[in-house]
Amino acid sequence: MTAGIVVAVVGAFAFAAAAVLQALGAEQVSQRAAIREERRKSAKAHPSLRSTVATMLTLPFLIGFIFDIIGFVATLASARMIPLFLSQTIISSRLVATAFLAMVVLKIVLILRDWIAGAVVVVALVLLAVAAGSEGTDNERWMHWVVLVSGPLLIGLGLLCMRLLHSHIASATGLIAGVVFGVMAVSSRILDGVDPLSVTELFTDPALYALIISGIGGFYLFTVALQTGSVNGAAAALVVGQTVVPGAVGIIFLGDTTRAGWGPVAIVAFVAAVVGGVVLASSSAVTAVERADVTNMPTGYGHAPRDTDITGEDITAGR
Repeated sequence: MTAGIVVAVVGAFAFAAAAVLQALGAEQVSQRAAIREERRKSAKAHPSLRSTVATMLTLPFLIGFIFDIIGFVATLASARMIPLFLSQTIISSRLVATAFLAMVVLKIVLILRDWIAGAVVVVALVLLAVAAGSEGTDNERWMHWVVLVSGPLLIGLGLLCMRLLHSHIASATGLIAGVVFGVMAVSSRILDGVDPLSVTELFTDPALYALIISGIGGFYLFTVALQTGSVNGAAAALVVGQTVVPGAVGIIFLGDTTRAGWGPVAIVAFVAAVVGGVVLASSSAVTAVERADVTNMPTGYGHAPRDTDITGEDITAGR
């Protein structure tokens, strides 16, 4: 249990470090004010290939990519070591680390609400860790095929939302991206051929391909969600999708448990951690980091990005 918690915490900090470093890399090469002005003049305007490549080749961005890989591996490992309702909640608490690192590295001031939300998440995670029981080992073969099918279906739903929705695009797509990441975590838990290692069993398991598809698809959907609307809405929705759905699947289908008599505590702690994460998603620190991450990336699928303030309102309206 302890090892799994440590791995999940490492993953959360790795993702946070990656986000801040990549934001720092974008700051070094981008003319964000000019890009925003260019986008206001033309809905089809987008960052140049040169600026995108320049951002991705900065040292902070490259180091951040390494941290992303560490976070990805830690997510998969922790999903196999501790209950999903605990591992995914810890991973989603990366927003706490992101806000703190943004304060230190990017010199962004945190308000009292941010500090309170961060403290709530930390305390809730401690309680959740104490209340958690053993990770489940139950899984039927049909689940391996369900995750393989559900990943692409959810990704397709996300793409459809981008095409059809005209409001709340970021929140809807961020929520779906979170659920897709949840599918990835479930796939990791049920994956065969890992312990003990069996190459034949591993590569013939549908869960392996579900894991790969969901990982790539979830990353793409969340990136586009950040570009097509409210950064806050996308980040908050991601927290909900990434924690609630896999947590429920772990308890209902995989046999994840809480300690005897600690069920109510686990429920309260889980809800508090999710709510705290959602509140932190509206932090100016998280907003600045997530927005900087995508400033120099290609524009969103089917919709041009908008400039939004920390509440998610379109600040270009009426200009």
